[in-house]
Amino acid sequence: MDSPDLLVGMHTGDDAAVWRLTDERALVLTADYITPVVDDARSWGRVAAANAVSDVYAMGGTPLLALNLVCWNADELSSDLLVEVLLGAQDVAVDGGFVIAGGHTVDDPEPKFGLAVVGEVHPDRMLTNTGFRPGDALVLTKPLGIGVITTAIKAGDAPQDVVDAAMASMTRLNADAAAVALDSDSAGATDITGFGLLGHMGRAAEESGVDLVIEHAEVPLLAGTRDLAEAGHVTGGSRRNLEWADDRLDRGGLDELDVLLLADAQTSGGLVFGAAPAAADEAVALLCATGHTAAVIGEVVTGTGRMRLT
Repeated sequence: MDSPDLLVGMHTGDDAAVWRLTDERALVLTADYITPVVDDARSWGRVAAANAVSDVYAMGGTPLLALNLVCWNADELSSDLLVEVLLGAQDVAVDGGFVIAGGHTVDDPEPKFGLAVVGEVHPDRMLTNTGFRPGDALVLTKPLGIGVITTAIKAGDAPQDVVDAAMASMTRLNADAAAVALDSDSAGATDITGFGLLGHMGRAAEESGVDLVIEHAEVPLLAGTRDLAEAGHVTGGSRRNLEWADDRLDRGGLDELDVLLLADAQTSGGLVFGAAPAAADEAVALLCATGHTAAVIGEVVTGTGRMRLT
């Protein structure tokens, strides 16, 4: 049974749940874990933690507390390796100003790691996937391509400079992006993770009751992404993302690869938020000044939950 204090629950498929405590304070709650995306254990811990806490930032919140979620094959993987994973998560906690207070471990043939996170947000200052408004410009705060690159990493085909750039992107917290979105008077946002840009934006269009126009040439890609995709390093998840999105998508005559890259499954991707055009341009300038690869990638128009590529 729903409660009036459950401000965001399951029905809209948003990034986290939000529970109102008072008129000025609400809790943001989320949990996420991933399989290894890189070979180095500490780096995996950092990526997994950044990926999990991103859901709090996507709601406009500030993380407070987290618990480790560990699935570990103790017969084949050493405890020293697990310590490195946990240290990577702790690195992110220090950067994000939150506390990891414990966690839970289960035996699993395939290792997985992530966090359950509690944050806080003002009930009147939330970002949600229902808040995109006609007339808003769409701001993307990180480049796409993580799914392609991590697939190439597993195949041993990713150049080191490409790997380094992907790691820097995945471990960059979305704290600054959320702050800039709120300062831009944004009400609508979502983070771009496993369902890709088209998957997450398709759900946001549906829940906000609007259409989204995405200018594919304005969407930034990590260096090396297109070459690796052309070499065949595209995940099955990305293809499933596109299959889902196609029901609500006008491809605009774009090539298959161009569209598929917009469905690329991300890990610890950036935010997309809506803001008035002038505020969006200022937001991009602020984010780029702090090292983000951000861009205005389209606009919100009146509609019924569809996307159009140009």
